[in-house]
Amino acid sequence: MDSYSRQLITHADHPIAAPLSEDSVRNLLDRVVTGQAESILDLGCGEAAWLLRAMAAEPELRAVGVDLSEENLTRAEEEADRHGARERLELLRMDAREYRSEQPFDVVLSIGATHAFGGLLPTLAAARSHLAPGGTLLLGDCFWEREPDPAVLDVLGVGGDEWTGLADTVDRIIADGWVPVHGHTSTLEEWDEYEWSWTGSLSRWALEHPEHPDSAEAAELAAEHRSQWLRSTRGTVGFVTVALRPAPPAVR
Repeated sequence: MDSYSRQLITHADHPIAAPLSEDSVRNLLDRVVTGQAESILDLGCGEAAWLLRAMAAEPELRAVGVDLSEENLTRAEEEADRHGARERLELLRMDAREYRSEQPFDVVLSIGATHAFGGLLPTLAAARSHLAPGGTLLLGDCFWEREPDPAVLDVLGVGGDEWTGLADTVDRIIADGWVPVHGHTSTLEEWDEYEWSWTGSLSRWALEHPEHPDSAEAAELAAEHRSQWLRSTRGTVGFVTVALRPAPPAVR
């Protein structure tokens, strides 16, 4: 099963590709977009789920999404057409690290995409270069809820220094010259909804398409992911989404 087909299935019940509820997404966008922004950029937009929700809240909002996946962007175009927002949405297929904006944006999004930039600090640097004066960055990233044991690190294929605890993560952001103005720490309930949706959608697809050549692989992947989540990562990996503004020099 190719990665895009898997993504379409696993996110069928949970379009936001992160452990946040629709209410949490709406509240975060209300804080940084509604009545405050005329332009928004998403670095690693996927299928533009965040952008589409932001544009629905602000009918005059100009949006740009950058992603490497042609399939993601095609899907984003289809969804934008369906919502009557295609004319306000520019989609660019390219490495987000190489994107250069002609004009800065009131809001920059990077949700769960720090890996594309090589980590938290490079992501912050990239976002800063696109942000208009007085603008806001909405950043989402993982952190350790508790010290990971070797089994968790093995399952995730990461080192223990891949993330830090929540307090240390926020401290790193502040030390880089940012001021948190709002935030949301995903709850265990949000994580459970995300993971049950991910594995459940894939399992259901396998049951409903027994003759498909990818059916057995999909069922196996769902079972493996579910076991790893329940036995290893649940309660160990957290996710925080923070609204950030660059600190004035005197505050840094």
